[in-house]
Amino acid sequence: MSGHSKWSQIKRKKGVADAKRGQVFTKLIKEITVAARFGGGDPEGNARLRTAIADAKAENMPKDNIERAIKKGTGELAGVTYEEFPYEGYGPGGAAVLVEVMTDNKNRTTAEVRHIFSRSGGNLGEAGCVAWMFHKKGYLEVSKAAVQEDRLMEVALDAGAEDIEASEKEYEVTTDPQNLDAVKKALEKAGIKYQLAELTMYPQSTITLDEKHADQMLRLMEQLEEHDDVQKVYANFDIPDSVIEKLGK
Repeated sequence: MSGHSKWSQIKRKKGVADAKRGQVFTKLIKEITVAARFGGGDPEGNARLRTAIADAKAENMPKDNIERAIKKGTGELAGVTYEEFPYEGYGPGGAAVLVEVMTDNKNRTTAEVRHIFSRSGGNLGEAGCVAWMFHKKGYLEVSKAAVQEDRLMEVALDAGAEDIEASEKEYEVTTDPQNLDAVKKALEKAGIKYQLAELTMYPQSTITLDEKHADQMLRLMEQLEEHDDVQKVYANFDIPDSVIEKLGK
């Protein structure tokens, strides 16, 4: 199982609740605003904005909310200026953790993220301490019910996908970051629906956690994801299914 999908599958097995709708909207609005600020307000010429809008529509965000966020990013409407940067640290058991943040108050966010790490048995590290353990990839998730594997491989690989792995219920397609948009369009043209498409960070290796450290690590991941300023969290941990089942009881 790839390092990327491990956390999402653990959440399903452990029964971790999804983020509240308002919190999801807050994170998406920040991403749309920042994407428009750096790449312009036209999604046709701004792949990051195009992806952010697609994510917002998938969460049923009203069109007016999306348009206001774009206009705040381009300066047509007054709005908060967000700064984006990563935090790096170590979780329980020595797992590497990479956190992507957008905030209007870096000092406040730094203090809060450091507190989350420390109370969960981890520690916030210096810049560069774990980033080298991850590399950026395009990632798509396709339900096995949506397409046969041979057909998916034909379409995705022809469009520039690097690899396709089958998990229990999904196919996981990885691409070079620059090819993600091309693969998305190829799947759409072929009538193949994908459940998720995003740029993500893959760990080059993983570290297996025992039950004690796994429980602490899952609490750390949950608390980081619940923070309004945290956009994405990546880690290189692996937890055996037997441990996940124990923790879910």
